[in-house]
Amino acid sequence: MGKKVSQIILVLLLALLGFACSRKKDKFVNRAWHDVTTKNNTLYNGRVAFDTGGEELIQSYKDNFWELLPIERMIVSEDVRLPNEVLNQNFDKAEEKAVKAIQKHSMLIDGRERNPKIDEAFLLLGKSRYFEQRFIPALEAFNYILYKYPTSNTINHAKVWRAKTNLRLDNNEKAIEDLTRMIEQEYMKPQDYADAVSMMAQAYINLKQTDSAVTYINKAAIHTKNFEQKGRYLYIKGQLLNQLGYKDSANYAFDQVIALNRRTPRMYMINAEMAKARNFDYEKGNKEEFLELLTDLEENRENRPFLDKIYNQKAVYFKTLDSIDMAVAYYNKSLRTNSDDKYLESLNYYTLGDINFDRKEYATAGAYYDSTLQRMIVDSKRYRVLKKKRVNLDDVILYEGIAQTNDSILKVAAMSPAEQLAYYSEYTEKIKAKAIAAQEAEEIAKLKSQLPAEQRFGQPGTSRGITPAQGQGREGKFYFYNQTTVAYGKTAFKRTYGNRELQDNWRVSSISNPGVFSAEVEEKEEEYAIENDPTFDPQTYIALLPTEQSILDSLHTDRNFAYYQLGVIYKEKFQEYDLAIDKFENLLQNNPEERLIVPSKYNLYKIYTARGDSTKANAFKQDIINNHGESRYAKILQNPNQELEDKDSPESMYNRLYKDFQNQKYAEVIQKSDELITKFGGDDEFLPKFELLKAQAIGRYRGFEAYKKALNYVALNYPQSPEGKKAQIIYQVTVPQIENNVFLTDVNEDENHKLVYVFSTFGDNQAAGLKELIEEILKELRYEKMKVSLDIYTKDQQFVVVHTKRNKLEAEGLGELLSLGKTEDTRGVDLTRWNRKKKYYKKVDVPYFTIASPNYRILQIHKNLEEYDKESETETEETK
Repeated sequence: MGKKVSQIILVLLLALLGFACSRKKDKFVNRAWHDVTTKNNTLYNGRVAFDTGGEELIQSYKDNFWELLPIERMIVSEDVRLPNEVLNQNFDKAEEKAVKAIQKHSMLIDGRERNPKIDEAFLLLGKSRYFEQRFIPALEAFNYILYKYPTSNTINHAKVWRAKTNLRLDNNEKAIEDLTRMIEQEYMKPQDYADAVSMMAQAYINLKQTDSAVTYINKAAIHTKNFEQKGRYLYIKGQLLNQLGYKDSANYAFDQVIALNRRTPRMYMINAEMAKARNFDYEKGNKEEFLELLTDLEENRENRPFLDKIYNQKAVYFKTLDSIDMAVAYYNKSLRTNSDDKYLESLNYYTLGDINFDRKEYATAGAYYDSTLQRMIVDSKRYRVLKKKRVNLDDVILYEGIAQTNDSILKVAAMSPAEQLAYYSEYTEKIKAKAIAAQEAEEIAKLKSQLPAEQRFGQPGTSRGITPAQGQGREGKFYFYNQTTVAYGKTAFKRTYGNRELQDNWRVSSISNPGVFSAEVEEKEEEYAIENDPTFDPQTYIALLPTEQSILDSLHTDRNFAYYQLGVIYKEKFQEYDLAIDKFENLLQNNPEERLIVPSKYNLYKIYTARGDSTKANAFKQDIINNHGESRYAKILQNPNQELEDKDSPESMYNRLYKDFQNQKYAEVIQKSDELITKFGGDDEFLPKFELLKAQAIGRYRGFEAYKKALNYVALNYPQSPEGKKAQIIYQVTVPQIENNVFLTDVNEDENHKLVYVFSTFGDNQAAGLKELIEEILKELRYEKMKVSLDIYTKDQQFVVVHTKRNKLEAEGLGELLSLGKTEDTRGVDLTRWNRKKKYYKKVDVPYFTIASPNYRILQIHKNLEEYDKESETETEETK
């Protein structure tokens, strides 16, 4: 019995043991199933999407090889995104798959993750968020791996990506600290090590520690197994060494890139060649060998996508060697490749602009600068510098055009009649020869188009063309063998003689048939003939030459002023001292106006001083002191360390003149402005100021039309000065707004009416006396808000204006009160008292009228008081 019991117990124990083993086996199988599903389905799809997104990122990213390349290619957008907005669908899909793998296949049992693939899912999650530019959530994913999976085989990978995320968040020191600790404490695979040190290099680049960056980028290039990365790292190394000034070491790095050849993308190799070319020493290097290298690169078919860069470098080569025409040809070749490198195009256009500027072709240079600006980043430093130069070039184009045109006219006008005829005859013969050649070519082309096809396209000496006589072994040269020449001869005969019958004495057929000949002559006269075209007659141009001395003097004056302006522009705005000297010296040799002589000499003194030519500088200094001792320039030279008295400076004089303008001394302002414009004619800073102030005084004193003309003069003569631009804006915007001189109606109820008394500007100070009287009365009446002013109207009339701030009826009531003289303040006074003290003022017997503020503005602008009086009388009669 006991034996059976023990057997039963043994069977039960074995059954329990088998059940337990079965449960353990099922658990193991379930876990394995989760591993396989996570790895081979969800996580795999996520990785595929991530890799696709990475390839798209690389393909869409455009490297700027003119600047230091970033280690990692990614454009960080600063735009604010909507909550559900996605930058790249592939990264979004990768993140979605990573989240799905974590949610469905995570086996967190007893606080421990049993699925060894979940750490890879978190790594994919963080990397996807990183490229979606959600750096804080990405950092959380990487930190979770480091916290939950310290023994993961992806731990180093996660640390590198955490450092990359810190770099994007500008935590460069933190990234360096973490990566340094990892490199010192962990054993790393070569690729992981390369990724780590490359990020350290980027951190040091961000911190402007270039020498440290070179060390780490070199380590990254050595250890990476990815040849695309190797080529990129070596190229960045060369760029960093160039920044440090180590050109030989940089060239060695570029040679390493070139040595990779087809194992790395060709763009790295070509740009390494171009970087080496930019480092070429034109003084010590072998120029023939260098040109041969560039030519080989140009002729290599594999380099066709990079011809824009190669042509540009050849252009730089020829420009450096002063072969300007060859340089221009290659710059244009580079532009014709339709390059997508906007920076390179801007360099090409900018250099062509400089070449044309040096050749004094300023309009062409301006066009090239415009093209350059279109390819620059707006508001960058390069853009602002060039924009300023382009604006200054407008003045150069304007004044160079005036100088060249007037020089040409004055030169030819000074010739004798025989010299003028010879000069223009040479010109007309040249253009006439070109016109005849063009006409003949056009007629030949027309005749060819009328020939049969077998003659148009046949080859001479063949059965399809016009052949010589039988038996000849070569093409004949006789006139009638060439059908085109024969046809042209027939046309020329008809053009000269018309349609003639085949008969004797055909050249005098007009005798036998005069009627026909007359008709032919009339028909012939209607046809165009080069011989009759006045364009090719020298007398046409001679007749256009000015002969009046006043016109010649005006051309001479304008030419000299243009020379002066060009000299100042070249000196102050472009620092082109040779051009400035040429303009100032030519000006002094052409009998300039007195106002331009001393400023020109002073500018030459300043230029030669800046260039260190003390001999010529002292010569001009002594000339100014000895011959122009009373000028302010002589005082400056005699007392260089002592400022001129305020009363003698143009700034002080302008300030005093502006105060006169504010005090309505318009006649004095106009008169003094003319004097000061003559005195400071060479001062570019204050001359436009005086002109604009004079224009404003003219407007206040003489009315709208005179103001319009004066503004237009300032805008045209000083287009690039602040005052000229202001005058242009006023002329284009403000003048059309005030052009209407029709008075407004229906403004009687507006509380902005004025009471106006009209006085002459001559005689005693009646207007000033009335102003004081009215001010005293208004003070007595406690009308604190009412003001009185004395306004100039014209040179003959002035106004005493009471600004009532009342409607028309109340303003007229005040005028009647002033005319009665009963102006005491009766507020709070018992008017029934018989013995109260009454205060009376002098009566105002001067005629007055009331006007609304908008109409008063029109009145002062257009000086049309008579029209306003007529409208007021008409309105009064209609009211009655």
